[in-house]
Amino acid sequence: MYDVYIGSFLSAMSTGLGAVPILFLQKTIKHRGRDLLLAFSAGIMMAASMRGLIPEALANGNIMKMCIGLILGVLILTILEKNIPHIELEHTKEGIQFDEKALLIISAITLHNLPEGLSVGVSYASEKQDLGHLIALAIGLQNAPEGLLVALFLINQNISRIKAFFIATLTGAIEIVTSLIGFYLTTFVESLVSYGLAFAAGAMLFIIYKELIPESHGDGHELTSTYSFIFGILFMIVLTELF
Repeated sequence: MYDVYIGSFLSAMSTGLGAVPILFLQKTIKHRGRDLLLAFSAGIMMAASMRGLIPEALANGNIMKMCIGLILGVLILTILEKNIPHIELEHTKEGIQFDEKALLIISAITLHNLPEGLSVGVSYASEKQDLGHLIALAIGLQNAPEGLLVALFLINQNISRIKAFFIATLTGAIEIVTSLIGFYLTTFVESLVSYGLAFAAGAMLFIIYKELIPESHGDGHELTSTYSFIFGILFMIVLTELF
C-alpha cells in the first residue's frame, strides 16, 4: 500500500523537478527543443499505454471490458476538453490579466494530469506487482519536460522565475489526489480494475494524439518530432525490459 503513496508522489513531483532548470536558464528554449520534448513525452506515454495499461486491462478482464473502459476514457477527456476553460502551451492571449492567464494555463495542465494520476493509482491496484512502478516511472518521465515547458511558458508571460517554478510544481500535485482515488476505488471494487486500466489508457491516448503530437508538429519540425516520438517509445521499452 505504501508503494502507491511513494510512486504517486514521486511521479507527480517530477513536474517540479523538470521545472528546476528555469531557475538558472538565461534564455528560453527554442521551438525545436520544445517540440522534441513534447514528442518524446508522447512516445513514453504511448509505450506505457500499449505495453502496460492495455495488456493488463485485458489480463484483469476481457476484450469487452477493455474496449468499454478505453472508450469511456476518451469520451470523458473529450467532455473535459470542451468544458474546462484553458489555453494551450503554445498560444498567447492578449488582454487578460496575470491571474486569468495563470488559471487558464493551470486548467490546461490539470486536464492533462487527471488521467495520468489515475493511471498510476489504478496500476498499483492491479495484480501485476511491477505495473504500478512502470506506470509511475513513465508518468514521471513525461512530467519532467512538461514541468519545464509550463514554467517556460509562464516566464514568457512575464511571470517571475520563482512563481513559475512553484506554479509548475503545483500543477503536478493533482496527480497525487487522482492517483489515490484510482487506487482505493479499484481496490475496494475489484471488478473495476480492468475498466480503470483501460480508462486510463484511453485518456492518455487521447492526450497523445489530440494534444502532444499536434503541438510538437506546429512549428515545422514534424520530421525531428517524429523521430523523437519513436525514440521515446524505444526508451520506455528498453527501460521496461532492463528493470
